[in-house]
Amino acid sequence: MTLSESLLGFTLLAAVVAVTPGLDTVLVLRQALRGGRREAFAAAAGIGLGALLWGIGAAAGVAALFLASQLAYQGLRWAGVAFLTYLAFTYLRAAWRGEVAARDLGVGGVDTAREAFVRGLLTDLLNPKMAVFYLTVLPLFLPAGCPPALAGAMLAAVHVLVAFVWFTVVILGANAVRGFLASRRGTRFVDGTAGVAMLGFGVALGLER
Repeated sequence: MTLSESLLGFTLLAAVVAVTPGLDTVLVLRQALRGGRREAFAAAAGIGLGALLWGIGAAAGVAALFLASQLAYQGLRWAGVAFLTYLAFTYLRAAWRGEVAARDLGVGGVDTAREAFVRGLLTDLLNPKMAVFYLTVLPLFLPAGCPPALAGAMLAAVHVLVAFVWFTVVILGANAVRGFLASRRGTRFVDGTAGVAMLGFGVALGLER
């Protein structure tokens, strides 16, 4: 496979993966609706860094360790379940309390840009499906004559770029409807929906074999 064929094929696949509703989109959307564009882009940047690290790790063989070792994979999986459960708890607690945006009434419920970045990063790093995705997909798109580590980093960067374009669409779209969702009823809806979604992702990950 030539470099151009590799980039084109992987870009199309990355676009399909990006627009498929999932954990990353829920996290970015919640940050956009509850915080703002700055926090949402920070979460997207954290997710992008996590994906880039997984791509490089897969190309270098590091991610293969999590699939070769049952103990390592299960440890990563349950760490991911614990983190998603924590996110679900914090979002559902905010929904129960009816917390509005901090910039509106000076109370909690909204992450800072740094917190959003860390949550985005951990969401990807603690997701074993990222290891599975890159280890199964990257070998299919490695261009001939290119060092695997470099090719993995390049394809992961393509994935991050495509995902960031999609996140930008989500963030700008969410910004258009923040007027209603900044109310107490709206924030409860956003936090409750995000909390239930995170809990669902955590349960699915915990039950996965």
